[in-house]
Amino acid sequence: MKNEGRNIFSVFDELLQQEDKEKLLGQKGVTLWMTGLSGSGKTTIAKVLEKKLHQQKFLTQILDGDNIRAGINNNLGFSPEDRTENIRRIAEVSKLFNHCGVITINCFVSPTIEIRNAAKAIIGEGSFIEVFINTPIEVCEARDVKGLYAKARKGEIKDFTGINAPFEAPNSPELNILTEGKSPEENAEEIINFLIPKISLKE
Repeated sequence: MKNEGRNIFSVFDELLQQEDKEKLLGQKGVTLWMTGLSGSGKTTIAKVLEKKLHQQKFLTQILDGDNIRAGINNNLGFSPEDRTENIRRIAEVSKLFNHCGVITINCFVSPTIEIRNAAKAIIGEGSFIEVFINTPIEVCEARDVKGLYAKARKGEIKDFTGINAPFEAPNSPELNILTEGKSPEENAEEIINFLIPKISLKE
């Protein structure tokens, strides 16, 4: 056959590249990986950040436990293996968003340096921005909106990060956001001031 041995599918260099899509949007596709204890304020800050970026005409997507666990990862539990697979899938989805030039804002405890490094390896060092939402455990526990810390203290939740499972703080995050005594708006503004020069391709 004439085409025998030829790949009938498009090769990657025939597809639009990330730079083409970034030029269209006027922004660089990156992933903000927001790590911190449960109750540290990751998702609250992310929602404020998303609105502020939207007002400045930046296209974003928030990924957190609610939209990931309810959809693409709804078949995963909380075993060590499932937690690892959860982060792997999140990183792969983030990489796809970044390829489209979208700024992805991820809000996950992701408690170990190893698991965050694995996500960084998938997404790519140049597109991965680690943001430590640095909130003391006493503050997180005082909020305890879902009652998770109370249940963990009673032994009703096993391997709960910060109580009976460790949290490894980032050694050198791109951003260390100290939340105590500050509003989510102030925290989001600090992230924006750091982020805009890195992502803006607007004239």
